[in-house]
Amino acid sequence: MSDKKINRREAVRNVSLGIGAISIAGPVMAGFKNNTSKSASSHTATILKGNINHSACRWCYEDIPLQEFAEKGKEIGLKAIDLLKPDEWQTVQDAGLECSLATDTFASITHGFNDPKNHEKLQEQYIKLIYEAANAGIKQVIVFSGNRNGISDQEGWEQCAKGLDDLVKHAEKNNVTLIMELLNSKVDHTNYQCDHTPWGVALVDKIGSPNFKLLYDIYHMQIMEGDIIDTIKKYEKYIAHYHTGGVPGRNEINNSQELNYPAILKAIFSTGFKGYVAQEFIPTYEDKIKALKEGVTICDV
Repeated sequence: MSDKKINRREAVRNVSLGIGAISIAGPVMAGFKNNTSKSASSHTATILKGNINHSACRWCYEDIPLQEFAEKGKEIGLKAIDLLKPDEWQTVQDAGLECSLATDTFASITHGFNDPKNHEKLQEQYIKLIYEAANAGIKQVIVFSGNRNGISDQEGWEQCAKGLDDLVKHAEKNNVTLIMELLNSKVDHTNYQCDHTPWGVALVDKIGSPNFKLLYDIYHMQIMEGDIIDTIKKYEKYIAHYHTGGVPGRNEINNSQELNYPAILKAIFSTGFKGYVAQEFIPTYEDKIKALKEGVTICDV
């Protein structure tokens, strides 16, 4: 994502791609081997357990045409694609998938609802996006706190609540949930305000609507807080959506990184979560669909 567009490729352009290409072989998290075939491989239909609703973030696969990505994603078990703009929704729906999280080019990580100077313009744009999403059958729209820029946590809560209040009411009427993403301010999004789970939880409590919740990004919160499983269990009622990513580096979620994703997904499933878990890692494999399939398989508990 950038200030102008939900495009995380900007934030990770300089991420090292030196991690060896690894593909899963046999049981999840066991028996990994190198497989870096230069030819595009076929991806047979995947049968999954059905406990997790799998999605993937579009921005990680922007070099694959959307229709092709949707079709291949469906083959490997995706039910949806994340972070799609209005002109992309129909393509994905025509492929038999959902848009699990809507956005548009105006959505800004850095200039969000914590600054009252942004309220009028954001409200005007989000009202339209919520209405469009509802008409397209899309249930979730992403929002951001914005960067601190000297704004205290207390002031940030107050201003976000003021800026979001009417939008949340509009979302309630249209059966849409606004979700604010938790992002790290240590590596990727310096100065972002909603960078700890308790801050986001306090905002959800302040707004007090079932149509405003959090996007818990496991990658980001491992960097900021750690203690992922206990946090998920403690705050599960505040969380409407999850993102994945390997730590460090934001690459594949296999055993090349430090998080135990099968255990994390079991914890998510144990809470009774019925929403989407979206893969949001930067593939290092030449075959990006193979990398995505591996991630989905790892998370299919």
